[in-house]
Amino acid sequence: MHLSNSLQMTVIFWDVSAGTKYYGEDIGKTVDVYAAAFPDMHRELYELYVLDDQNTVVVELSLNGTHKGPLQFSSGVIEPTGKKIEVPCCDVFKIENGRIKSFHCYSAGTILLGQLGIF
Repeated sequence: MHLSNSLQMTVIFWDVSAGTKYYGEDIGKTVDVYAAAFPDMHRELYELYVLDDQNTVVVELSLNGTHKGPLQFSSGVIEPTGKKIEVPCCDVFKIENGRIKSFHCYSAGTILLGQLGIF
């Protein structure tokens, strides 16, 4: 099943580390940005928790890949470094009527920048 089939029309994606919220069609923008920068991007899932209310799902994971393309941020572009990343992340999904209502992504941006050799 395609992710968009699971989303409500009013879904909100909040990239907490970037401080940016996306709505509707814009939700896929971060996927496009990371796919361009890390063509081999994949996620390794560590734990999945369903809270007692059955409407909240928390996923612990890492974002993994090789930096082979420009990484676009609102503050500028990081040119390809060729370095591999394994960035810890936690995603929180709120479910309503069997569909995703909101998705908050807590990735470790400072670890990402460190692994790319930025600082």
